[in-house]
Amino acid sequence: MPGHKGHAPFPCGFENGFLYDITEIKGADALFEAEGIIAESEKNASRLFGTEETIYSCAGSTGCIQAMLAAVCGKGSHIIAARNAHRAFINTCALLDLNAEWIFPRNTDTAVSGEISPEDVEAALKRYPASAVYITSPDYLGHISDVKAISEVCRRYGAYLICDNAHGAYTAFLEPSLHPIALGADICCDSAHKTLPVLTGGGYLHVGNAALAGRAKECMSLFCSSSPSYLILQSLDLCNRYLAERFPAELKQTVSKINELKTKLSPIYDFYGEEPLKLTIHSAARGIDGNDLAEHLRSNEIECEYADNSYAVLMLSPSNSDSDFERILSALKEVRMPKILMRSRPLVFPKPKQMMSVREAMFSPCRYVPVSEAVGKICGRTVSACPPGIAAAVPGELITEEYAQLFLALGIAGINVVCE
Repeated sequence: MPGHKGHAPFPCGFENGFLYDITEIKGADALFEAEGIIAESEKNASRLFGTEETIYSCAGSTGCIQAMLAAVCGKGSHIIAARNAHRAFINTCALLDLNAEWIFPRNTDTAVSGEISPEDVEAALKRYPASAVYITSPDYLGHISDVKAISEVCRRYGAYLICDNAHGAYTAFLEPSLHPIALGADICCDSAHKTLPVLTGGGYLHVGNAALAGRAKECMSLFCSSSPSYLILQSLDLCNRYLAERFPAELKQTVSKINELKTKLSPIYDFYGEEPLKLTIHSAARGIDGNDLAEHLRSNEIECEYADNSYAVLMLSPSNSDSDFERILSALKEVRMPKILMRSRPLVFPKPKQMMSVREAMFSPCRYVPVSEAVGKICGRTVSACPPGIAAAVPGELITEEYAQLFLALGIAGINVVCE
């Protein structure tokens, strides 16, 4: 195997990567049949996060979402889900033939974020007996749901609580912990590479309910490569020591710096969300287009995680230096506030009309059409812009004029529709 010789086959500037990129040789263990060093490393991670079981993913949260749904939902079963779910959730519903009943976020002017209340979850469980409830917390703009109260509702109705915690791996190390497992979720995924020093694709599948231990890894092996990246696995293993030693103190300092930054900028900007490491600016509240704000920051060598016409999102971490914080403060202070506030149109989900199951539509013959020609047709593939990767339309839904306006606002020029 030329890629696993312990050295680069040619000068490439990535020699160190070849040095450590091993495969399943004796002593290296195997991710899905872990009995040696990988099993030991996962147990270390489990102790750090306080879980029944923690499983490494080399396919990010996507691989974890596939495994979570397979572990708790049977073929053709119903699942209740918050509508601001990532497209990985929709695509997994198609693979497993799951039917989603939607809860729409409250008190929001955006399709990306909003409050999912325990009351709405209970009302949905009364209407639709479901095997599981699926939420995203923190969501893309940094809103954190009341996971503890939602988990209590789920237990009363005998439903598993699944949490997409892709942006919240670090929350287990806050005081007190805001991690979904600590708050009562049965199973959740973390994209380690989003908020911790781990290579892209590194993630965790955390099990909080002992009944799911063992089954989750079996389900992950159904979807993920039998040759996982050992570079990613090593980065996850190395992260354990960082989490055990330096990270909690560094995290506390960083949260303090972000709060200080918000205090200094609060006379100028409105902020959104409760997630401690996100700086989410509600630009539309001050008459500024979030995309324009992101371009201004980019000109100052500051890259936003996400921006739309109403919001701009910055993600910070202990890896950011004091000079980074100073540059952010300086760049945001330079922005001229408009004298006349131009309110942008909210990006909200229309109420969907499901014409076909997700699976039936996803596997039907489709054709690509401009958004202007999609109205009145059935969505054939998951429609999303990435970032944020949230499904603007779900396969099987009827495309209305309201959907078309949402697509255009998200920069989506065309979609796949089911062939008539």
